Parts: sequence; C-alpha cells; structure tokens
Amino acid sequence: MSFGPFLLLALMEGMVTSAVLALAAVGLSLVFGIMRVVNVAHGEFFMLGAVSAWFVSQWVPGPPAVAFAAALILCPLFVGAIAALADMVVLKRLNYEPEATIVATIGLLYILQQAALSFYGPDARPVPAPFNFRVQLPWFGYSGYKIAVVAASALVLLGVWRLLAKSRVGLIMRATQYDRETARAFGINVDRVYAGVFALGGGLAALAAVLIVPIQQAHYLMGTDPLLLSFIVVIIGGLGSLRGTVIAALLIGLSDGVISTFFAPTLAKIVATLLVALVLVFRPQGLFGRRAL
Repeated sequence: MSFGPFLLLALMEGMVTSAVLALAAVGLSLVFGIMRVVNVAHGEFFMLGAVSAWFVSQWVPGPPAVAFAAALILCPLFVGAIAALADMVVLKRLNYEPEATIVATIGLLYILQQAALSFYGPDARPVPAPFNFRVQLPWFGYSGYKIAVVAASALVLLGVWRLLAKSRVGLIMRATQYDRETARAFGINVDRVYAGVFALGGGLAALAAVLIVPIQQAHYLMGTDPLLLSFIVVIIGGLGSLRGTVIAALLIGLSDGVISTFFAPTLAKIVATLLVALVLVFRPQGLFGRRAL
C-alpha cells in the first residue's frame, strides 16, 4: 500500500483507541470534577469490566452476540456497584480528603488486582466478538466491529452529555460540584450523589473495557495503561471538563495510531507525555479547564 492507505488505516485505528479512551477518561474526569477525588483505582475498574466480560461470555449460552449483549449490560452494573460500595465504605468515611482518598484508592487498586488474580488467574483470555464482518474499503478490508466500537462510544458519550446538561440528575450533580455544603442545605443527599458519580465513573470504565476486550484480551494487569492514558487525557483536556476530555482523547488516540503505525508505539507514549508537560507549563488548568480563582 502507498502512504495514503497506510495513513487511513492509522487514523481508523486511532479512532478506535480514542473512542475507548474517551469513555474511560470521562469516567475519571467526572469523579474528579464532581467529587474532587483522584481515583487511582480507575484502571482496575476497567480491568474488572474486561474480566467480568470474559466470565459472562463463558456463562451465557448461545451465540457470541447474546453473551456480548449481556456483558454490555451486566458488567458496567457490576463494576458500578463495586465502585458505589467502595465509596460508601471507604471514601465517605475519609470525608473525601484529597490525600487520604489517593492513598485509599491505591489500596483499592491492589485489592481489586489481587482479587482478579485469585478468581480469574494470571492468563490473558479472549472474549469472542459479537460479529466478525469486514467493511471493504478501496484499499483494504476493515473490521466492522471496530467501527461499531467507535459508534457505540459516541452514542454513550452523547448520553452522558445529555445526562449532565439536560436532566434533573445532571443539575443535582452540578449543584453538588459547585458547593456541596450549600447543596446539602437545600436537601440534596450529597452522599448518594457521590456514590452515584463514583459508580458512573466505574461503570463507564467497565463499558470501555467490554467494548475493547474482543480486540484485546482480558488480563488482570490490563488496567495500568488505561489509567495512565486517562490521566494524560484528563490533564490535557482539563480536570472536570467533558468537552476537553473528549477532544484530548481524540488528540491522543489519533496521534497514537499515526505514530505507532509509521514510527514506534514507544514514541507515541513519549509524545503524549511531552504534551502533558507542555500543558502543565503553559496552561496548568488544561485546554478547556477553568483557572482557579
């Protein structure tokens, strides 16, 4: 193939990375933006989504599409429930103090990781894709499932935006974000809001993992890269900014696809780290974040 088809392939692969990364990073950004909690265990929620998808694929009988549809529903709910429980049992008792919650989520990271190792094992295992047709382009055939991942991610992100911007639930979340004490004085159950936000963040990470696990394999150590990349995306886009997170995910995902195709995957990570350094130096609040008053 000539340069043009290679570039198109790189951009399409980058779009898949961007789609999954945007879902995971939006969950992390929501937790920080509303709760002011830096969730170091976010990557393990991603890992739990992939591992639980493998269990669902083994337990649900019938064609792979049925098991995958069940995983899309059950795994985010399961991981979201674990996240809500962690919030109520651990973070709430720490009164969401920044330093204490960082240490607590580091501990949660190792607990979830070792639990997955105990129940799932050390092996990487595949999850069958729900369908395997290919879209024939003029130069090559491309996975229809990967295109579906991008479309599904876009729909979910649109739903999250509508939830936050157009619904009463989103209004309550934003009120809690601005001033939780005033929100509590007006009768808002802040503890319930925080548990719901933490569950939503974990559920989005799990959903991203379910979408990507037919392309990658489920493994108990697979949460590290999504956690690192999600932090990079959130820092570049701006902590708590949904629009900034999505744009930064596109920037990182597309650059990763192009640089990995034409040069080396390691160089892509170096470029992403350099972008973070430049943002922190010249615009510490991120591209779309608000400057602290």
